[in-house]
Amino acid sequence: MGKPTGFMEYPRRKTPWRDTKERLLDYYEIYTPAKDHDLKIQGARCMNCGVPFCESEHGCPIDNLIPEWNDLVYKNRWRDAYNRLIKTNNFPEFTGRVCPAPCEGACVLGINEPAVTIKDIENSIIDRAFEEGWVRSQQTTKRTNKRVAIIGSGPAGLTAADQLNQAGHSVIVFEREDRVGGLLMYGIPNMKLSKSLVKRRLQLLEDSGIEFRVNTNVGVNLEPQALMDDFDAILIATGSTIPRDIEIPGRDGKNIHFAMDFLTQHTKSLLNTSLTDGNYINAKDKNVIVIGGGDTGTDCIATAIRQGCSSLVNMEIMPKPPVDRGHNNPWPLWPHIYRTDYGHEESQERFGKDPREFSLLSKEFLVDEHNKLTGLKTINLDWEETSLGQQSMKEVRGTEEIWEADLIFLAMGFVGPEQYLLDKMKVKLNDRNNIHADYGDFSTSIEGVFASGDCRRGQSLVVWAMNEGRGAALAIDRFLEGQSTLSAPMLKLGSLRG
Repeated sequence: MGKPTGFMEYPRRKTPWRDTKERLLDYYEIYTPAKDHDLKIQGARCMNCGVPFCESEHGCPIDNLIPEWNDLVYKNRWRDAYNRLIKTNNFPEFTGRVCPAPCEGACVLGINEPAVTIKDIENSIIDRAFEEGWVRSQQTTKRTNKRVAIIGSGPAGLTAADQLNQAGHSVIVFEREDRVGGLLMYGIPNMKLSKSLVKRRLQLLEDSGIEFRVNTNVGVNLEPQALMDDFDAILIATGSTIPRDIEIPGRDGKNIHFAMDFLTQHTKSLLNTSLTDGNYINAKDKNVIVIGGGDTGTDCIATAIRQGCSSLVNMEIMPKPPVDRGHNNPWPLWPHIYRTDYGHEESQERFGKDPREFSLLSKEFLVDEHNKLTGLKTINLDWEETSLGQQSMKEVRGTEEIWEADLIFLAMGFVGPEQYLLDKMKVKLNDRNNIHADYGDFSTSIEGVFASGDCRRGQSLVVWAMNEGRGAALAIDRFLEGQSTLSAPMLKLGSLRG
């Protein structure tokens, strides 16, 4: 694949983000267009490695044919590269922007060299496809008489809807918010995923025959029994939306918010009125602390800086990761290493430093006589590796510190799906309070009701939600028709935990 000696001749060069000074002034995407020549060179680095680990259980969850479209880009066959890409990926413009690229972590070249820039190439293929007019709505040639209801319009629900619609079923997607897209619309800021791209894809899905119903909260203003009576199959794809909390003194203080509330309100106000309505949590002139790292924490950092916060600290309970892989983190496992994301760059630009502080445990939210937040008390942690290769922590006496804070955002992940719908449907849960449905089968304890995405497997990546959406669509099509010609990713070891 690519040029046989390309991996020895060319270094890895990522497509750069927009300059930090420029992008801090707006909410446009951080990305810049790649040059064809540069992408060809990066495609040339893709090795003829025999076993493409980028497609293994450690690599791409949706079985993208990565070496094939890398080679096609190298050969300047962009239309063919697009045709290979969409065989496995319903929405490459989403994954190309927000996926952390486990494929790159598993790239064989990554054993001793920086991996191929797979994510940049994928993103450029789909962007070019839209520019050239190759992307069109998928019109089906025949319709079955089967109706499928999908509850939730996040990446799992949309992927399943696209697949089932292509199989000829009539699909209606129910969304409790005022806009379709779930996490893609309100959970990921515009800087990482422009909502114009989401709307563009949704229009294609609607043009292909999928119906969307917004402001419809199944279990609240629509009884689930009505869906069970009216549809031949139901897919629950509501995500994992209960945020992990932190129960320490002062938790009921004012101005302590969950990260997703902050991000959702901001994006909704930005879309509705360009922020003129003031219906969002505003960090302007505030001392901000974000507790928790990961993508959501970074998104909070970037949003708060654009709003004009006066200071910002990002606290993580885990120790600072190493620059290179540790001895217990060999290839092709996902590399747990120190990375600098877009929000960290922007903090460096605005405040002159990376915002992250590691190995800190929150002990108390400090409030005044009006129960208004004034600060956070923390203590340092000492992490040690146990004989089993795990890490244990202990508090370091005498390291208590008080941090000034006017706003604190909790970005510590999610613990499961909300229960009101599941209680009404009497769907069985597993010991992690997720919906009990085996991977590959996706059927719940109620006949004709299926589950996929984070509500089934727990909090995960957009690309894993798409994996489950395609898998659930295959299972539902088989349930309805007795057989199916839909494609779905092969069983992945990473999903067996769900």
